Amino acid sequence: MCGIVGIVNSSGSVSRDVLEGMNRAILHRGPDDDGFYVNENVGLAMRRLSIIDLSSGKQPIHNADRTKWIVFNGEIYNYQELRKDLEKDGHRFYTNSDTEAIVHLYDRYGADCLRFLRGMFAFAIWDETEKELFIARDRVGKKPLLYSHQPNGNLIFGSEFRALLEHPDISREVDSEAIDAYLSYLCVPAPLTAFKQIRKLEPGHWLKWKAGQIETSRYWLPDFSKKIKISEEEAIEETTRILRESTKLRMISDVPLGAFLSGGVDSSTVVALMAQESSKPVKTFSIGFEDEDFSELKYARRVAEHVGAEYNEFIVRPDALEILPTLIEHYGEPYADSSAIPTYYVSRETRKHVTVALNGDGGDESFAGYDRYLAMKLASVYRRFPGFLRQPFIEFPASLLPTSEKRRTFSRDIKKFIASAQGTPPQRYQGWMSAFKPDAKAGLYTGEFAETLTDADALMFLEKWFAKANGSGIVDTTLLVDQMTYLPDDLLVKVDIASMANSLEARSPFLDHNLIEFAATLPANLKIKGLKTKYLLKKIASRLVPPEVIYRQKMGFGVPIGRWFRGEMKDFVRDVLLSETAAKRGIVQPAAVERYINDHISAERDNTAQIWTLLMMELWFRRFIDRQ
Repeated sequence: MCGIVGIVNSSGSVSRDVLEGMNRAILHRGPDDDGFYVNENVGLAMRRLSIIDLSSGKQPIHNADRTKWIVFNGEIYNYQELRKDLEKDGHRFYTNSDTEAIVHLYDRYGADCLRFLRGMFAFAIWDETEKELFIARDRVGKKPLLYSHQPNGNLIFGSEFRALLEHPDISREVDSEAIDAYLSYLCVPAPLTAFKQIRKLEPGHWLKWKAGQIETSRYWLPDFSKKIKISEEEAIEETTRILRESTKLRMISDVPLGAFLSGGVDSSTVVALMAQESSKPVKTFSIGFEDEDFSELKYARRVAEHVGAEYNEFIVRPDALEILPTLIEHYGEPYADSSAIPTYYVSRETRKHVTVALNGDGGDESFAGYDRYLAMKLASVYRRFPGFLRQPFIEFPASLLPTSEKRRTFSRDIKKFIASAQGTPPQRYQGWMSAFKPDAKAGLYTGEFAETLTDADALMFLEKWFAKANGSGIVDTTLLVDQMTYLPDDLLVKVDIASMANSLEARSPFLDHNLIEFAATLPANLKIKGLKTKYLLKKIASRLVPPEVIYRQKMGFGVPIGRWFRGEMKDFVRDVLLSETAAKRGIVQPAAVERYINDHISAERDNTAQIWTLLMMELWFRRFIDRQ
C-alpha cells in the first residue's frame, strides 16, 4: 500500500526536484520508504506503507530485462497464484511482492493483464521499448488515480491532488461544472475534479500515453442482465462462500491486522467470518460518541462478544473546528459527506494498534441496503397508477396533511415520497441524493455563475448510467448507478483519504469483484423482498451474529452537525459563509445563504446538508485557491 506519482514529457527531461516534491506531498500514504525511476523524459515515484514482503518489495520494480518499470498502490490478493502460473511459463522473480506479479503479467498480456488481478490497485508501468506509459485503476475504484494531460502533451499523475498541484505546470483554475455537480451530490463525480486541468481516471479504466497522445478504455462493468435460477438457500450458501473467500484473502498481511466494527450488518458479517478463519481473536475497533443518537457501540460490543473478538472501543467528542483543516487538506477538492469525520477518527485510533483494517464497505451497493432502493421500487409502482387516480385520491388528500419542517413525521414522509416520485427515474434518484435540487440551485446561484453553466447538467452523470443499465428492473438499475457513481465518487474516496491520512490500509471484502458480479446475477427479489431491504445479506448475517444486531433500523455513520450549527459552530458558519470573501466569489447569493442559515438556527427547517456543503466548498476555496 502506498501512493504513486509520475511525469512523462513529450520532449525534455523530467525534473527530479519536481518529482521529489510531488512524492513528499503524499508522505502520509507511505511513511516507510520511497522509490524513484527517472530516465530522461519519464519519472516515476512512490511512497510505501509496507504490508507484504517487507524486506525486498521496494519499488519501482522492473521486469526481467528491465524494459518495464512499475509503481503500484494497493494489494493484489491472488498474487501468489498468479506468480506460480507465471513461473511455470518461465518468468523469474527477484522479490516476493505482489507488485512484481503485475509487471510480469503486463509483460505477457499487455492491458489484458487487468482481468487476472483480484484486489484494489492503481499503478503505472513505463515501457522503455515502446516509449509508452500505461496506468490503470481497479474495477470499483478503491484506489484513486488523478491525471493532467497538458496542452503540450505531457502527462502528470498521482494519488492525491496535493501531489499534482506541486507540479508548476498545473493550473488551479476552477471547473464551474464540477462545482455545480458537487452542490448536487456532495462530491465531484468522475471524471471531473474541481480543477479544470486535473481529471480522475474512472474506476475500471486504463489509460495509455504515447508520443503526447492519450487513450482511455473501460475494461470492466458488472452485468445485471444475466440472471440465474437459484433458490434462497442456494443463494445464501454461495454468497457466504464467496464472501468467506474474499475475507480470507484480505487477511493476508505481514503486519498487524484488525477490523472496523460499527455494529451494522456489513462490518459484523466481515468480523464474524474473520473470526472463523483466524486462529487468534480478531482485533476489532469501534468508535462511539457522547451523543447516544449517533452511537452504535452496544451493538458492536455484542457482536465482538458473540464471535470471541478482541474489542477496542474509543469514545470521542468530535471537534469539527479542530478537524476541518485536516479534512480539507487531505481531500483536495470540495467534499461534503459528513461521515468523513467519524471515519477519520476511527482510522486515527485504529492505526495506533494495527496497520491494516478490514471493513464492511460495499455491502449496501450490491445487496440493496439503502432506503432509496425501496423508494425507487415503490415510486415505479406508484407511477403506474393513472394520473386521474393519483391526483384526487392520493396526492390531493396528502397535500392537506399537516406537516412540520422541525421534525420527521409520517405525513412529512408521505409528502416527500410523492414529491420524489415525480419525473424520470434519474430525477427521482437525484432527488434522494442531492443537497441542492435544481430549483434550489436556481434561487442560490448568482446570475454571473449561472451564465458559466450553460452546457452543464448535473443530471447527466446519472442519466448515462440509467441509459446503460442492463438490469432486469429498477432495483438492479439503481444498484448499477450506485456502483458507478455514489460508491466510487463518495464512499470510497471518503475511506481511502481518511484511512491513508493516518497511514492505515483499509480492505473491503464486499468489494471483491467476484462477489459483485455474482450479486448482479441474483434476482432482485432476493435483495428486496416485500418492504425488506438487504433481505439476502441479513439472512446470511443472522446465521453469524445475534439477530437483534441485524434486524434493527439502519443508523448510518454520522455526527450531530445539525446541532453544532445551532450551537458551538453557529458563529463560525456565519463568519465563513456570510463573509465578504465568500460573497466576492460570485457563486452563491449571500441573501440565499443567510436564509438557509437563519431557517436552520431557528429550527424552521433542517438545512444541515445544505450548510455543510456550502461550508466545505468555501473552506476548500480558501485553502486551495486563495492558498490560505
